[in-house]
Amino acid sequence: MITVNPDGKIMVRRCLVTLRPFRLFVLGIGFFSLCFLMTSLGGQFSARRPGDSPFTIRTEVMGGPESRGVLRKMSDLLELMVKRMDTLARLENSSELHRAAGEGRFAVDRLPAGTGLMERIQAIAQNVSDIAVKVDQILRHSLLLHSKVSEGRRDQCEAPSDPKFPDCSGKVEWMRARWTSDPCYAFFGVDGTECSFLIYLSEVEWFCPPLPWRNQTATRRAPKPLPKGQAVFRSNLSHLLELMGSGKESLIFMKKRTKRFAIQWALAAQRLEQKLGGVRRDQKQILVHIGFLTEESGDVFSPRVLKGGPLGEMVQWADILAALYVLGHGLRITVSLKELQSNLGVPPGRGNCPLTMPLPFDLIYTDYHGLQQMKQHMGLSFRKYRCRIRVIDTFGTEPAYNHEEYATLHGYRTNWGYWNLNPKQFMTMFPHTPDNSFMGFVSEELNETEKQLIKDGKASNMAVVYGKEASIWKGKEKFLSILNKYMEIHGTVYYESQRPPEVPAFVKNHGLLPQPEFQQLLRKAKLFIGFGFPYEGPAPLEAIANGCVFLQSRFSPPHSSLNHEFFRGKPTSREVFSQHPYAENFIGKPHVWTVDYNNSEEFEAAIQAIMTTQVDPYLPYEYTCEGMLERIHAYIQHQDFCAAPGPAPPGARAPQSPFILAPNTTHLEWAHNASLAPGAWPPAYSLRAWLAAAGRACTDACLDHGLICEPSFFPFLNSQDAFQKLQVPCDGIESEMNHLYPAFAQPGQECFLQKEPLLFSCAGSSTKYRRLCPCRDFRKGQVALCQDCL
Repeated sequence: MITVNPDGKIMVRRCLVTLRPFRLFVLGIGFFSLCFLMTSLGGQFSARRPGDSPFTIRTEVMGGPESRGVLRKMSDLLELMVKRMDTLARLENSSELHRAAGEGRFAVDRLPAGTGLMERIQAIAQNVSDIAVKVDQILRHSLLLHSKVSEGRRDQCEAPSDPKFPDCSGKVEWMRARWTSDPCYAFFGVDGTECSFLIYLSEVEWFCPPLPWRNQTATRRAPKPLPKGQAVFRSNLSHLLELMGSGKESLIFMKKRTKRFAIQWALAAQRLEQKLGGVRRDQKQILVHIGFLTEESGDVFSPRVLKGGPLGEMVQWADILAALYVLGHGLRITVSLKELQSNLGVPPGRGNCPLTMPLPFDLIYTDYHGLQQMKQHMGLSFRKYRCRIRVIDTFGTEPAYNHEEYATLHGYRTNWGYWNLNPKQFMTMFPHTPDNSFMGFVSEELNETEKQLIKDGKASNMAVVYGKEASIWKGKEKFLSILNKYMEIHGTVYYESQRPPEVPAFVKNHGLLPQPEFQQLLRKAKLFIGFGFPYEGPAPLEAIANGCVFLQSRFSPPHSSLNHEFFRGKPTSREVFSQHPYAENFIGKPHVWTVDYNNSEEFEAAIQAIMTTQVDPYLPYEYTCEGMLERIHAYIQHQDFCAAPGPAPPGARAPQSPFILAPNTTHLEWAHNASLAPGAWPPAYSLRAWLAAAGRACTDACLDHGLICEPSFFPFLNSQDAFQKLQVPCDGIESEMNHLYPAFAQPGQECFLQKEPLLFSCAGSSTKYRRLCPCRDFRKGQVALCQDCL
């Protein structure tokens, strides 16, 4: 391989200035000869990898060992030629310096330098001539060899008509017409011949059967997976900080957060290790690609870190990295497209070919931006490996939006949905819908001494406003005036030179505070008040953990993609009844107060009540370091979307459900004498099934009974037997694609089963249907896991 001297541009410029016309003429002949050689090699240069020099020769594309040997000699000659050209430039520069030193010294040095220069030019010209002869020999030999191969295997390189490979002939036709459309095909050896098409389509892709005359043991044998190491809990995070890199404000923020929580992560690891009791955990190799921080996606977050921009996503990503590392798994972290391509083994080209190697990662954590980048560059490998992907999705993706065909036909298609993943592969910041997996983040956990110090240091009349951007304060003068009658108001609004006009003069604005200083402000405050935006951020939980009461607005009507610009285009129909639904529904009073801000009397009464309310610092277990470690450990150990069974063929009879009708109730339970479903997680015996009221979603129906909807249990209920056990009078049974099925239709007395497993959904309701809902219990403070899920 030959590389260009990094000072090549300077060298050429100096040569043009210092060389005489004859020397320029000779060098010009050499240069154009080199260009002719590159053009003659054609495809050898078209398949080079990113980062290779323009003069790199990819010898592996040539056919036999003899050709590769000659090319290696050519490479050596070209390398020598470039080095001599570099020496030539240095000699000329040296001569120029001697010329400037004085006429007498110049006369002594000029003759030897000029003589050596002419000898080198003549040697370069001779080398170019030798290379031209070698190229001619290679081309002649290649044509002769190709002719023999074509004659000997013409009957073996026709597209076979094999019913097991129905798309083979069509793919061969496509390759004939389009194989030059992407350099990746030449990279894999496609050269325009029928044999190369079939070899590629049978060994790189999988549309054609293997050719009988090919070495099948070498081309088809999958590499044996390496033995899994054991995951060991880690307490020192210094190596993780190195893996996270630097250079972006977002990464600096994430590293500072990780350092601040290092002791809490270490203590949580010790507690979880004791809880698991020495159970062996396989170490997973995990790629974490933070797509929204790549330059290709715009990276709008990094420039705003120091200007009051949203930090929720970076908070969550920092905690995900820490949790995966502390659990003992192997991590690779990328925040650029180039790094992603290198780690995945993406071939050169435009992304139409599969990866150059089996995926070396057991799991990939990314976001919607990273998901799109992987789809663009992984070719067919994306479909093969997408079951290993976990998508960090702040607001959630409901099944109706995830299924591409169904979303397109029924008006659920958005810019972010239609990926046809298992809905559990989407991982949310809060437990919005059980259809997705709840990932979460962590807040600082206080010991009893710290809690008492906070209680003793609280100011009874101090409020902090939730909102670092001035636009959030616009139009809130009425609320602030009422609040100012009772409390001293503090803000943390970003500004550069002048105080933002949206912030009233009676508000003490601290400007944008570093996280430790913001925490100290919360520890003094009595009230943390939100004005409706941002939605569902981490700050309210941090405030409650530091002993604040959180006051927020109730939305009437609820905000959703139907009536609010912020949610429009997001892949969810969820209705948001307050700024922070998790705080309202899972924490509630006395820590969280949700009132109608349009009612001044209700708003003022709430403030008066809060001033006389005493609360202790409180943090839900699922938002502690231990809670997050526990949850992610369970996901990694038990969630396997690559082994999930496919949909049953149309007309197939569903196995009889192992349910019994619970005594004196109207719900189904797993029969004690029934065999457990192998590999089911959560365990099938935790299932409870109800027929919801008309117009009620399964999410709400299960919560009505103090349970959580569990979508992985839907296949057990998707049968006529389940309706019969619930004594539902089905006059007919139909199987269709609908995210509300299985369900009982009224009027009509007809029962509907689900035809598409990806559409099993806890979310969604209609007054026309009574939905059949699978529910389960959950661990105290950990809604993501059932009682026996750990």
